[in-house]
Amino acid sequence: MAQFYSAKRRVTTRQIITVTASELDTFGQGVAKYNGKLLFISGLLPDEQAEVTLTEEKKQFARGQVKRRLSDSPEREQPRCPHFTVCGGCQQQHASVALQQRSKRAALARQMKHDVEAVIAASPWGYRRRARFSLSYQPKNGQLQMGFRKAGSSDIVDIHRCPVLVPTLEALLPALRECLGDLQSARHLGHVELVQADNGPLMVLRHTAPLPAGDREKLERFSHSHRLALWLAPDSDKMVQLSGEVPWYSSDGLRLTFSPRDFIQVNDGVNQQMVTTALEWLEVGPQDRVLDLFCGMGNFTLPLATRAASVVGVEGVPALVAKAQQNAADNGLHNVTFYHENLEEDVTRQAWARNGFDKILLDPARAGAPGVLQHIVKLAPARVVYVSCNPATLARDSEVLLAAGYQITRLAMLDMFPHTGHLESMVLFEHP
Repeated sequence: MAQFYSAKRRVTTRQIITVTASELDTFGQGVAKYNGKLLFISGLLPDEQAEVTLTEEKKQFARGQVKRRLSDSPEREQPRCPHFTVCGGCQQQHASVALQQRSKRAALARQMKHDVEAVIAASPWGYRRRARFSLSYQPKNGQLQMGFRKAGSSDIVDIHRCPVLVPTLEALLPALRECLGDLQSARHLGHVELVQADNGPLMVLRHTAPLPAGDREKLERFSHSHRLALWLAPDSDKMVQLSGEVPWYSSDGLRLTFSPRDFIQVNDGVNQQMVTTALEWLEVGPQDRVLDLFCGMGNFTLPLATRAASVVGVEGVPALVAKAQQNAADNGLHNVTFYHENLEEDVTRQAWARNGFDKILLDPARAGAPGVLQHIVKLAPARVVYVSCNPATLARDSEVLLAAGYQITRLAMLDMFPHTGHLESMVLFEHP
């Protein structure tokens, strides 16, 4: 459900109105009608009636707060997380997973003006294999806060449980909190990042002052006792590995090594299905020449190379290009090449694009790929798969392909982040 933001207009009356929500938006808010405009009410589910206090009113929409809920939806759930509604991480734990998926599916269909044929999902709990916890030392009580930001605030919610984390990482939280709080340099810690690789968990600790030898020893002991790899980050650009192996994860049965700060999909279960589905939709054959744009370190590129005659991966971050090249070599794939290019420029002029491509896959960031689609049209592939983390930019970019004669033949919603407002998707375009 689109929302338009402008300067807040104060509501001068605390009038209480009774409304019934008709749908759930992707941010977990109930949507009702009031005075001919949309009214968004946090925490209210479809078909629930409530007495609501208006908190904000604008030309296009209004916001309200539940004063008293008069009925409960059969799809209302008891949130599993004790920090829900305070922590800014999840917005929809009060709604059944089926309702969340239906709502996101409907929002994607509206945005794309096309039916959504499938929802690609995995476990809705224990799925998140990466998390970054803010750290804040409190001098008044000598305690170290460790947690996520509050909704709409920079304040930290002290996190003791997080049921969307993979169980291995959630189980680490109590001991990690105790370890970091006991460090002499606790007041100089910035954040800690946890990642679950296929070969075990890893931790990156950001510190803003040199760590005493005793603190380093405590951290190393902690890493050994909990069998996790440990990196220290004395500044935002540098990491020093103290223990453990190089992390890796699998994509379509291939092993991809990565640096702790490299981008990897947070939801492994959905990522595996997403890669498999993309390969099926593209129908890559042994004679095909395939292009993978925004390829990262080869999440799609390397599986494509096991099926195609040749694959080209293009990425704008040099370090990821180097990592992708190494991953190709490690997996014995010699029909794939990677290039570092500015994807806003005309890639069709590059030597590697002269022979054209039969199939193209792109997986851009939230900003989409407005400068790339016109070049894809020039290359005239038979099929294009677009993986998106932002339905608004996907809809915008799709217009370029549709205007060039392509048609949307498959559309799926990716439930990459259950219980949150994130809406990810993938679409197949074909030229008749």
